[in-house]
Amino acid sequence: MRLTLHMLISHGRVARKMGLNPQSRINMLRNILTGLVRHERIETVRARADEVRFYAEKLIDYAKKGDTDEKAMKMATFWLTEKDLVPKLFKVLAPRFETHTNGYTRMARIPNRENLDRAKMAVLEYKGNPFPPLYPVKKENQLTLINQLLKGYKEEKARQMLN
Repeated sequence: MRLTLHMLISHGRVARKMGLNPQSRINMLRNILTGLVRHERIETVRARADEVRFYAEKLIDYAKKGDTDEKAMKMATFWLTEKDLVPKLFKVLAPRFETHTNGYTRMARIPNRENLDRAKMAVLEYKGNPFPPLYPVKKENQLTLINQLLKGYKEEKARQMLN
C-alpha cells in the first residue's frame, strides 16, 4: 500500500464511516456491542471489530461505577439494544474486571470470509469468558538449546549443593 498525503492527514476524522451515515453507523455499533455483551465472543469484519472495541471498553469502565451511577445507567441503556442485558453488564462483567484498569477485550484475526467479498475477519471477545481459548497454549519444548542449557545448569547447581 502506498502512503499518500491523503492517508496521513485526518482533518478531524476520528472514526471510520464504514459506508454508512452517522445514525446507521451508531445503530450497527450498538447491535454489535449488544451481541458482544450477550455472547461474550463475536465474529465480525475486522474494521467493525476494531471500531466497536473502543466502545466495549468504555462500557465496562462505566459499568464498574455501579448501577446506582446515573451516567453509567444512561450509557448502558443507550448502547445495549436489549435491556435484559443491563443486569448482566453490571452484575457479571463489571465484577470480572474490577481489578483491571483497561484491556478488557481481546481481538484475534481469523481467515478471510470465503464468499465473494473476501472480507478480513476478526473475533472480538471479553477476556475471562467461558469459551475455549482462541490461541492454543504453547507447550514448553525441552529440546531447544536454551532449555537444554538451563537443564544442565540446574543439574550442575544441584550437584554443587549436595557436595
